[in-house]
Amino acid sequence: MTSARPVGGSLIDQFELGLDAPICLTWELTYACNLSCAHCLSSSGRRDPHELTTEQAKAVIDELQAMQVFYVNIGGGEPTIRPDFWELLEYSVAHQVGVKFSTNGFKITPERARWLAATDYVDVQVSLDGATPEVNDALRGPGTYATAIQALDNLAAAGFSDAKVSVVVTRENAHQLDDFKGIADDHGATLRLTRLRPSGRGADVWDDLHPTAQQQRDLYAWLVNAGEGVLTGDSFFHLAALGDPLPGLNLCGAGRVVCLIDPIGDVYACPFAIHDRFLAGNILRDGGFAPVWRDSALFTELRSPQSGGACSSCSAYDSCRGGCMAAKFFTGLPLDGPDPECVKGHSETALASMDRTVPPASQDHSRSSAHRPVHACDESPVAPAAPFFPLAALTTAR
Repeated sequence: MTSARPVGGSLIDQFELGLDAPICLTWELTYACNLSCAHCLSSSGRRDPHELTTEQAKAVIDELQAMQVFYVNIGGGEPTIRPDFWELLEYSVAHQVGVKFSTNGFKITPERARWLAATDYVDVQVSLDGATPEVNDALRGPGTYATAIQALDNLAAAGFSDAKVSVVVTRENAHQLDDFKGIADDHGATLRLTRLRPSGRGADVWDDLHPTAQQQRDLYAWLVNAGEGVLTGDSFFHLAALGDPLPGLNLCGAGRVVCLIDPIGDVYACPFAIHDRFLAGNILRDGGFAPVWRDSALFTELRSPQSGGACSSCSAYDSCRGGCMAAKFFTGLPLDGPDPECVKGHSETALASMDRTVPPASQDHSRSSAHRPVHACDESPVAPAAPFFPLAALTTAR
């Protein structure tokens, strides 16, 4: 049974027990992608043949409108690869559900940029993981830096207001934060930084790519100085143990204020926790999204009072709340233990333990050399598959 909501108190007190509708709903429309980014948290590449149809997707939008969900974050894969993407975007806006979508930029042509600039309630996030081609392309694939910059150029030329430059902070690009901010400023855009999570293909590269302890401290200081001029969502709330909290909720919102719908209608507690352990239900099997959000056993569990576990005795617990649930799970750490990037160093012993078991992935949509698509839409129509880059290439990209 869900705990009674307290009268008054802080937003965290209220949000920990969940809301009637998510503040931030992420919807992966497809796992098809023309790239093979080394850190992709959903292991995207191939289309799932059981993707929701156009009509099923529109039914989801109808339900979100009825729940008064203000906006939805659309991602993938590369969402613009879906032949009905622009139709679904228009349908969503027409039904008072705003759209923020993430893209690698391949389909943000001048014509499409002008269309977006003339469309209300739409925000565009262009992914860029290096402020130079050498750093970005080693992670995302040859030519992807130029493509992302061209997309930003097209949006700026079309008069699109406040696009986002979306950056996953890694060991290889953490020294480029000022350069990323410069790219955003030059395009009339806003910089958005997110955390590298050890899920999907990211699990294979996390040990080598997650920022060092010193880089974490430098990142915190940089974000404090940037204030609200740089967006982070709540990606870095584990850094709050270093001092004052960063802008945002500073709380794991999984199943409380955020969740994810995947391409086949499965609902997960968090966009960074695409694994059977965090599967709450399916909108086709369970009568829609609202019943899953309201009644799933997993979400009820997450909205119940949580134990601080090993972190409860730490002086910084009230600041960082033990860190990211997904980061702990995918590195084989207990969910009530410290974050793997705990800035107090409390996770170092656990990470070094031989007893730590990293859970196997429950799904993988990556392409392989032996892969043959079962449908023409499995692969991108815009470019051949980019190769997966070995870590040796990453270490020489600076």
